[in-house]
Amino acid sequence: MTVFYCAKCGAQLTPDLQKLPDVPDAPVCDRDRDRRTWLAPSTVPRGHYAIDPEPWGAPFVAPDPQHPKPSGNRALLMPSDLTDTVSAGPRNSVVVHPDDVSTVQSTGASSVHWGCCGPLGTGGRNMACACGTLLATLVADCIGPHELHLDPVRVYAYTPDPPT
Repeated sequence: MTVFYCAKCGAQLTPDLQKLPDVPDAPVCDRDRDRRTWLAPSTVPRGHYAIDPEPWGAPFVAPDPQHPKPSGNRALLMPSDLTDTVSAGPRNSVVVHPDDVSTVQSTGASSVHWGCCGPLGTGGRNMACACGTLLATLVADCIGPHELHLDPVRVYAYTPDPPT
């Protein structure tokens, strides 16, 4: 089991979480969506986390012709000015269920990086620790995946050694 903490103030961000071998595919079936918020179920189930080895989130850059643009059901819905770009964001972000990190707060800034129901995840870190450190990006619009990415530079993990 692993617990994640704010790298600046040391605040505990998550309960004990169990590591998944990969980031699961995002659910795509409309019948699985929450009828009140229309959000898809979270990509990662409660009580778990996964490490995304690929670049994720802001900033975005022109694609390298030798590396095709990623696609699939975890691809972010991009604002029109970013549709021809790819992520150059951090690798190894920690993907968790948004409800497993109740201590962070939304920055509340709406912009082109917000859809009709919530943040697209394209505008960079949009969730802050109580100390003010921007350390996570919530993706929670009804059109895309529903997940929270902890920035690998701004959080740290503690995994106790197993008993011997």
